[in-house]
Amino acid sequence: MKIKDLPKHLRPREKLIEKSESALTNSELLAILFRTGTTKKNAIELAEYILHKYPMKKLVELDYDTLVEIDGIDAGKACTLLASFELVKRALQKHDTHLPMINSPQDAVDQLTEIRSKKKEYFVALYLNARNQLIHKETISIGTLNASLVHPRDVFEPGVRMNAASIIISHNHPSGDPKPSDPDIRITKQLKEAGEILGIQLQDHLIVTEETYLSMKEEGCL
Repeated sequence: MKIKDLPKHLRPREKLIEKSESALTNSELLAILFRTGTTKKNAIELAEYILHKYPMKKLVELDYDTLVEIDGIDAGKACTLLASFELVKRALQKHDTHLPMINSPQDAVDQLTEIRSKKKEYFVALYLNARNQLIHKETISIGTLNASLVHPRDVFEPGVRMNAASIIISHNHPSGDPKPSDPDIRITKQLKEAGEILGIQLQDHLIVTEETYLSMKEEGCL
């Protein structure tokens, strides 16, 4: 049955207008975004099918290529979904006042307390939004720093996924000496170039020890 053939009070748009969006089920809300169904399913049935296959939390993380592979979702529906999801993510991010602000190297170092006394080298990336708020932190590798352990793909993949505007990379020196090594400098330059290509700025590379830290940006190494 087509949606237009349903009683008026059961049609998602009419129901929203009459009772507000909070009265609609997830399937009805999704059906409004779809606008139309397929030859086999109306928009509500299509929405129910997709939500059964992909729970809401998983659905909002799907990319365009995955969405258009789902039976019933064409390019138009995929673009509508992605635009809707992105608007919500940006709105939630913009108004989240609980995210830590990173306005200085010390602010970033304050987020790295757990690695300062480690006996192995930990490479950690901090991902920031356009307001310099910390939106994600991830340990990229554990072990002596080298190009095989710290690949641009692994460093920037979370940033792309989290829509980060910039990143700060960091690692600890168990020796207690924060002076950057030649590999530290090479990796920093490599990641800076990768970030420029991806549109995610590398703000700094911090080397921390138990007692002190060094900002490669302040030292002119970035």
